[in-house]
Amino acid sequence: MKTEVRVVDSFRTGPTMRLKSYFFLLVNLAVSSALSLPMVEVEIIDVSENNTQDLTLDDIREPPNIQRSSIVPGSSQWTSPVPYVLDEGLDLRAKGVIMRAFDQFRVKSCIDFKPWDSEDYYINIKKADGCLSYIGRVFANGQDLSIGAGCDTIATVEHEILHALGFYHEQSRYDRDDYVRIVFANIQTGKESNFRKVESDVSTTHGVPYDYTSVMHYGKDAFNNGNGNRTTIITIDPKYQDVIGQRLDMSPSDALELNLLYNCNTTIASKFYCGFSNGSMCQMSRCSGFGSGWEVVTQVPGGPSSDHTTLPSGSEDYGQQTGYFIHASTASGQEGDSARLETQVVKPTRACNVQCLQFYYFHSGNEADELNIWIREFENDQDTTGTLRLMGQITGSPTSHWKIHHVSLNATKDFQVVFEVRKGAGISTGGFSIDDINLSETECPHVVIQIDDLENLLNTSSSGTQIYSKRQFSKDGYAYRVATILYKTYIGMYVQLLSSQNDDQLQYPCLQRHMIFQLLDQTPNKQLQMSKESTLVSDKTQVRPGTNTSIWDNPRETGIALFYDKRELVYGGRVLWGSNPFTTLQELQSREFLKGGSAIFMFNFEDLTPLINGTTLPCPQLRPVSMANPPQNLNESQCTARVSPRISPPFTSQENRY
Repeated sequence: MKTEVRVVDSFRTGPTMRLKSYFFLLVNLAVSSALSLPMVEVEIIDVSENNTQDLTLDDIREPPNIQRSSIVPGSSQWTSPVPYVLDEGLDLRAKGVIMRAFDQFRVKSCIDFKPWDSEDYYINIKKADGCLSYIGRVFANGQDLSIGAGCDTIATVEHEILHALGFYHEQSRYDRDDYVRIVFANIQTGKESNFRKVESDVSTTHGVPYDYTSVMHYGKDAFNNGNGNRTTIITIDPKYQDVIGQRLDMSPSDALELNLLYNCNTTIASKFYCGFSNGSMCQMSRCSGFGSGWEVVTQVPGGPSSDHTTLPSGSEDYGQQTGYFIHASTASGQEGDSARLETQVVKPTRACNVQCLQFYYFHSGNEADELNIWIREFENDQDTTGTLRLMGQITGSPTSHWKIHHVSLNATKDFQVVFEVRKGAGISTGGFSIDDINLSETECPHVVIQIDDLENLLNTSSSGTQIYSKRQFSKDGYAYRVATILYKTYIGMYVQLLSSQNDDQLQYPCLQRHMIFQLLDQTPNKQLQMSKESTLVSDKTQVRPGTNTSIWDNPRETGIALFYDKRELVYGGRVLWGSNPFTTLQELQSREFLKGGSAIFMFNFEDLTPLINGTTLPCPQLRPVSMANPPQNLNESQCTARVSPRISPPFTSQENRY
């Protein structure tokens, strides 16, 4: 074990120790190949950062001779899109995380961001000592917001941006005494002001209930003086004592209050959600060439026995709520018969013509049955037929669990999504079911690993059991795979470079790549999710232990033979690089990380080179998708007459959120 200890000044709270540990382990890799290869040994490098101090403490800057700004609507609000500058001194990883945080605001609110272009007011994001922000719009000619060392996590960046947009800390609410008790005797001398309340004449809650899960809330030990009992905040409801201070993501109530503060009636990136709650079809249309077509149901004899929305999870109790989903049976009809389900028309509004369709499906039919995903684009308001393009297809063996699925879209005009179930050859006793549809103007994850019956797998598998993705390719051609490694009570997540036929055209070592590991919060509506995310950026300092060989060098030259892929011998880097523990069993049992027994791990591989001297990333490009049996164009008109595009509004109340 090699341990590097360095001192970090954490927001003037005194020096704290930040431990970064690199654990070098040798393991036997399970080899999956058509031809037998000898077992090989590869090093696993776990990059674990354990901050003993919450870096968002004491992070509010107050302008001299100016009364503290408040979240009361007024002159301290920004106009969207909010201009920003990325200071050249920012770490590259921080820049990548800032881009991720901007997208979270776009998904959950009407707040957008743009590179500064001579506007008087803009946010100057820089690397100073700590994570720091003013509250609200205060200064012209560049208002500083610091993302210092250790601040480059998505929740911390969101926290500071929310300050800039007008948010105080949650425990500073004027009604906080009804929800928490501040133990002033345990607070560091001179830090008491961080626990003062902001009175109602200079702030507002917008009627949003107190939120123990807010990303703006201090943790229970914030600013403790270390004398005996470390607790400085006690929740009136004891079950939230270990909840306060979460640093996953902004909470649904954070987003709700932001939307109320800025009078949002649309979101920037969220376009459509349907969980078929109360049997609603969410203004979708259906038409069928056989059988009953698409039907909203509560269960299907051949499976599933329940919807996805109300599956049991760690923290969400749906009680006796009846769950609905939509199903198309293939038990009757002739081969080639089809049934269609069409969403309402959606208008793309972002500059990048990229959309992500996410939904859950259950396949209980014949392996030859197909679920085809099309988009129908309209040239103009007078075009009532549109042009269909096939974007994805699901076929093959039936499933035993609800499965997540993503389809990348690139519509440039008003469009609708068309789900088509097509009956294949052979006998079917079921069909296809769909639930929890989300459509957003964001990029889809690059890799998805769904592990079903995870708790049972943790209990019954050997510690160190490895689950690999298939070989993947980045946008610029680098090959890699993602691994999840199971250790009874926790899980590690890693990435490994692989060889491919592209290697001669690529530049090695593969540097400035942002690698994003994510555990999906399966809360049905994307706007309400609080997923876990960890990131790393490849750089020249990351070398194999005891050598000068870069971890990110050409695996064909420095790696080892792993497996065959379609008769191509694939080499892999000698190192798996990632995070361990990435998540624990205890964490998996919170929120909706583990839903119906399944957990979903996602990964993105992004080139950050444009951010070295720039302030934006290029638009994502869709890559070709192979389909087992691409059908002919439907050449059919819509199920119902076209209606005007409608953008899904953000949530501005606590009700009807699923």
